Amino acid sequence: MGWLRPGLVAAVLVTAAVGVSLPAQQTLVVSSVDSGDVLLQTPVEEDTRVALAYTHSVERTRVVDTYRVRDGHLEMTRMAFDSYGWGLPADANVSRVNGSFVYDPPGTFETITVKPGRIAGHRLHVGDRRYDLVNRSNARAVRITVERRSVVWAAVEHVTA
Repeated sequence: MGWLRPGLVAAVLVTAAVGVSLPAQQTLVVSSVDSGDVLLQTPVEEDTRVALAYTHSVERTRVVDTYRVRDGHLEMTRMAFDSYGWGLPADANVSRVNGSFVYDPPGTFETITVKPGRIAGHRLHVGDRRYDLVNRSNARAVRITVERRSVVWAAVEHVTA
């Protein structure tokens, strides 16, 4: 215990006390389905736009699912796709906007599970930032959630991830 210095111990205790007293912030978390390891976390505010963009594996056309952060959940606000294919809404009330089929799907989600694919090239857009989900996950399934995390917790997890 000779390596413990009173000043260091005091600094750690003060930092921990301050961290516990800080309010938690909403954080978008991408974690591995298999291991639970956090692959990405980034602070988000209410109404932050979150989009999952990918290439349809059969049609080879663009698909973008758009969500908004609302009350700790992801509310789906828009789906845009360039052609109809397997897994796309054939009977939805769509509009044509700039050559794409667009509609406002219902749904608010606590968790979105995605299997990023090398052909699909899944990308996650959070506000104005863009992340390559295929590389981050090594093309393995991920969970996307909005969680309340303290600033200190997010910083510690970021350093250890």
